[in-house]
Amino acid sequence: MQDILQEIITHKRIEVEEQKKTVPPEILAGQLLEAQGRPTISMRSALAASPTGIIAEFKRKSPSKGWIFPDAEVGNVLPAYELAGASACSILTDANFFGGSLEDLRTARKLVNMPLLRKEFIIDAYQLSEARVAGADAVLLIAAVLTVEECLFLAQAAHELKLEVLLEIHDASELGHLNPFIDMLGINNRNLGTFHTTLDHSFHLAGKLSELKSDLLLVSESGISEPSTVNELREKGFRGFLIGETFMRGGKPGETLEKFISGINHAN
Repeated sequence: MQDILQEIITHKRIEVEEQKKTVPPEILAGQLLEAQGRPTISMRSALAASPTGIIAEFKRKSPSKGWIFPDAEVGNVLPAYELAGASACSILTDANFFGGSLEDLRTARKLVNMPLLRKEFIIDAYQLSEARVAGADAVLLIAAVLTVEECLFLAQAAHELKLEVLLEIHDASELGHLNPFIDMLGINNRNLGTFHTTLDHSFHLAGKLSELKSDLLLVSESGISEPSTVNELREKGFRGFLIGETFMRGGKPGETLEKFISGINHAN
């Protein structure tokens, strides 16, 4: 199967350079000065304090599943997520493969008070400044698309912008990307090359991560569709659960999330 991740990153490099032409770095720097007057909200703290730890995702489509909710509007979904009890929200800003935009993030920031994660394929510090200007509180860094040195540089740059960092890995070989500027460690149950998903990754890596004796907050990403799975993962030490398709596919994300959280509480 074609490596979807490689295709996405090839396109992303072109996209970032085009964006720099549209909004030159010196213009973005001016916007950043203004944006930094807004205090960020700690996503790590919100997840740690939450009894459920749900990071509800706003997601219109994916490369593997196609369109999930093509007409989804941030103005309808995000307030419903917050009302239903989401601890944080992930906003996909990739247009070509996921149907998102920075405008979705900007709109979300105006509507809700919970932490917002810019979920993007970040390969350039320019994208971090974009995230801060648009209203993000945290950013995703993906080990599979960055060298150890690039990950360190971008994580440190994110912290300088007061953005928390969620580092995403798929297997133990990527643990070398950890550095002092990582706030949360995400285990992606989906292989970004083939998009095959299995929850075994989170359960398998949980044991290895316990050996690190780290205070990193652990997040399980992708493939979670049952409240019982959240309970099982919490027992293994996870405190964040990034869920998108499960909520978005039915057309009523807020209602679906509310029922999901009720299922977690009932199981407890």
